[in-house]
Amino acid sequence: MHVTLLGTPDSVSEELEREFLAEGLAIECRRVALDSPSLPQVFPPGLVVLWEPGGALEHAVGTCRRLGSICSLSRTCLVVLTRRDLAEQEEMILAGASECVSPVGERWAPNLLALSRRMGLPFRTGAPPGGPAASRVPPERALQTLLAATTADLGHDFFRTLVKQLAEAFRVACAMVGEMRPEQDAVQTIAFWSRGAFQENVAYPLRGTPCHNVVSCSICHYADGVSHYFPEDLMLTNFGLRGYLGAALRSTKGEVIGVLAILHDQLLEAGEMDFSLLGAFAARAGAELERIRAHAELERTRDFLRNTLEAVPDPLFVKDRAHRWVAVNSAFCRFMGRPAEELLDRSNIDFLPEHEARTFWMQDEQAFTSGQPGESEQSFTDSTGLPRSILTRRAVVPGADGQPALVAVIRDLTEHKRLETQLRLADRMASMGTLAAGVAHEINNPLAYICSNLTFLSEQLAQETLPPEALPELREVVAETQEGAARVRTIVQDLRTFARSDEERRGPINVHQVIDGALRLVRNEMQRYNTRLERALEPMPAVLGNESRLGQVLVNLLVNALQSFPERRTGSNLIRIATRLSESRRVMVEVEDNGVGMSPEVMQRIFDPFFTTKPVGVGTGLGLAICHTIVQSMGGQIDVRSTQGRGTTFILSLPVFAEEDEDDGPARPDQCLRAHG
Repeated sequence: MHVTLLGTPDSVSEELEREFLAEGLAIECRRVALDSPSLPQVFPPGLVVLWEPGGALEHAVGTCRRLGSICSLSRTCLVVLTRRDLAEQEEMILAGASECVSPVGERWAPNLLALSRRMGLPFRTGAPPGGPAASRVPPERALQTLLAATTADLGHDFFRTLVKQLAEAFRVACAMVGEMRPEQDAVQTIAFWSRGAFQENVAYPLRGTPCHNVVSCSICHYADGVSHYFPEDLMLTNFGLRGYLGAALRSTKGEVIGVLAILHDQLLEAGEMDFSLLGAFAARAGAELERIRAHAELERTRDFLRNTLEAVPDPLFVKDRAHRWVAVNSAFCRFMGRPAEELLDRSNIDFLPEHEARTFWMQDEQAFTSGQPGESEQSFTDSTGLPRSILTRRAVVPGADGQPALVAVIRDLTEHKRLETQLRLADRMASMGTLAAGVAHEINNPLAYICSNLTFLSEQLAQETLPPEALPELREVVAETQEGAARVRTIVQDLRTFARSDEERRGPINVHQVIDGALRLVRNEMQRYNTRLERALEPMPAVLGNESRLGQVLVNLLVNALQSFPERRTGSNLIRIATRLSESRRVMVEVEDNGVGMSPEVMQRIFDPFFTTKPVGVGTGLGLAICHTIVQSMGGQIDVRSTQGRGTTFILSLPVFAEEDEDDGPARPDQCLRAHG
């Protein structure tokens, strides 16, 4: 163990040296006057013992601060021998001392030895007897070697250059640097120079080698006979090595990550300059090894991220705060029709039409600004020029540079939208099938008297002359015929509105007109169920949506209400339709019945696809699920309240139309619509 005694009286120095030898430690003690001009700027790893004679506390604190900064560079422990009380000792420790030791009576060695054992301080063994050894490396050569190592190549070439320079500078047979393999309790050499040539790298166990002592104690020196101390180390025997000097490579966290050692086939004496130089090389090598490990970990992380991105089947991208793509997967490249090299470090505006790029930019910026995850649906023109419907889910995460990064996954909804449209159309056709008999009856009644009136008119016109008194009757017949034709035309228009396929057209809708059309379609069914209708329609602004879709929702709700009435119940069946404007200026449409109602368990699943409580053949379980989808697509909500045995109320909440919401369809002039009938 290296012990530097600073300013200790001769009697104390002799006591310490005597007790260290009695402990069985091979030590090298050096006495240095505290005011000596030769006070080293770097101490060899070990113990620095400072004599503190008392006096002003400020002077002692300043000395501890100055020496503490020097000792920290070489991982040397600064111990202060002092008689001060615990409070003043604490101030010296805060200034830079590792520990403060008080005497036992007049003896200083007992507490200092106990502290040495407890701290596990660095030590060296096998040193030859006598005074301090002269340095093997002249100061000029040490400086040249250190500068050369500092400017050496990075990576594994650095270690090859390092061991060669070490062997030449220290004039030894071998030099090696190895990396710890903790899981194997072994060292893997990174570079190994022996007798003028690089050797093949090998892995060898730590146990039974001087490197094990280096790992345990930071530095280890055997001037001679190292193979005698470690007979199991075959490398020492095979190469005929006698001397060993090694230092631990540490990470920035203080963990031992490797070993740097020089070995010689002759006596290997070393002085303070040698220890300092080897410690400096070990620090540089440790930093480089940690950098290589960090780089390898970064590469593994990049590979993991790349594989993770590639494992996602949907298009996925990552954008930086400047809206540039910094990572994309193969699915996104196929989606854009471009290779990754063309996409990275570029943005939407480089590839998409201006209006689409602007829309994407605004949605991405909203996610960046809010920091909240979200999703949006929009149209996208693919590389072939075809329009597609996509859903983009976005989330903001911290980026590698500390700035926010946007992660987004795209789901192509084009095929889903097509199937959804077909499903809605099929549901409308199924509803029309349910209403077919009633609609036929609604058309048949006016057609019956239209045909009768036409027959009467034909007979009257077959006469050669018409008496003047017959003209009023003929005018009345023509008026009745026109009224019947108008009724048929209204029913046909309602059917066309209900069944038309302009699914994506959105614009202002007169809610009351849609309600009237839906009621006309189910009027015959209401008569069949002997149902009374109540209306509470307040003046409403136009809502934003699609007329045929909203009509489909209302027809479904009305048919469900009619089918909820108990069989053979007459006279008390009631459906109530109401509209009102909520406090948040949303149009509320309520469809209420006094049917059998629903249990809480049924209400929880009522909007699930294919869930139905109707008998087989009566319902598919898709009607309310489709209603839910339609209302959400219009920016609205659909809720339900029900009490078993008392009835059910469906509540639609729809957004009010604003001028900026208008689509490509023609706008309706009436912005405030009056109740009908």
